[in-house]
Amino acid sequence: MHITRNGSQPSGKGPSDWFTGTVRIDPLFQANDARRGAAGLVTFEPGARTAWHTHPLGQTLIVTAGLGLVQREGGPIEEIRPGDVVWFEPGEKHWHGAAPKNAMSHIAIQENLDGKVVDWMEQVTDQQYGA
Repeated sequence: MHITRNGSQPSGKGPSDWFTGTVRIDPLFQANDARRGAAGLVTFEPGARTAWHTHPLGQTLIVTAGLGLVQREGGPIEEIRPGDVVWFEPGEKHWHGAAPKNAMSHIAIQENLDGKVVDWMEQVTDQQYGA
């Protein structure tokens, strides 16, 4: 058994290459030799969002607070709220973030495949976000 104590891992700012707006990432656990999964608590300020991206083994989001938006390529933008669980299929191009006037936090869980958990792509434009 291993306990990772709250506050033992520093918060980080979401890099501007991967996010638009103010985003904080609090790591929860990383993949290692015994575990393929990794997770973080991600907090988006109003209007903040990820860039388009995919995950080689998919991604699960568990919304913990606020009001958010998600979209998969070719699909509608959908609202997400606390308690909602979102699953993106492996390789499914998507983005997620806060609503324009509300912050949102979610736990993001993804698995490592050959050392990779995500493939980042282009930013979500203001026009795409506001669609």
